[in-house]
Amino acid sequence: PKINQASDRAILIQFGESINENLHIQVLSFTKYLLKNKIDEIVNIHPSYNSIMVSLSYNVRINQVLSFLNEALSNAKNEDIPKGNEIKIPVVYGGEYGPDLKRVSKHSGLSESEVIERHSQRTYLVYFIGFSIGFPYLGGMNESIATPRLDSPRKRVDSGHIGIAGTQTGIYPLSSPGGWNLIGKTPLNVFDINSPELSILKMGDRLKFFQIKESKFESFIE
Repeated sequence: PKINQASDRAILIQFGESINENLHIQVLSFTKYLLKNKIDEIVNIHPSYNSIMVSLSYNVRINQVLSFLNEALSNAKNEDIPKGNEIKIPVVYGGEYGPDLKRVSKHSGLSESEVIERHSQRTYLVYFIGFSIGFPYLGGMNESIATPRLDSPRKRVDSGHIGIAGTQTGIYPLSSPGGWNLIGKTPLNVFDINSPELSILKMGDRLKFFQIKESKFESFIE
């Protein structure tokens, strides 16, 4: 891993350049180590696919933090990584729940039912949560349904919508603007903004989408 000072209040730990499970395990291991061994100088931790950005407090001694991070990298190799949970996410695909399913179908040259099948067949790894609050970044989507973002993002996307952007798929945890192709919606609340630790999805979990009928949508809402 490479440690570089990104700014006067941020340090980037880069584990590699690609997106794969080996790098994910290293990021997950180091993230868990930093959370268990907190120091006052680090005020926030931002894991991504293959790196971690740590935000620093004011008037921090950079060399002191760099020394801590180098030592932590060695110690984190022994961090026990528990197996993530396996989560099943119900989805109503298409229609008002997935207004861009037709767009994905047209771009991929597949029928809407084939898009749904290929999206719901895969088991996805939750690489990390964020940078948008609570947004799960998932790996493992079938590249045959990859579709570019919308040319003009929507001003509002309701929470629960399932989207595709390029080779990625994800779930909108909160209502927000967004430019991903909306192919469906889940009735589950995947993120608890008041108690993030109680949210359904966490870094390292695996999830699978399964199709439900529109008539069943309300029955899944707690």
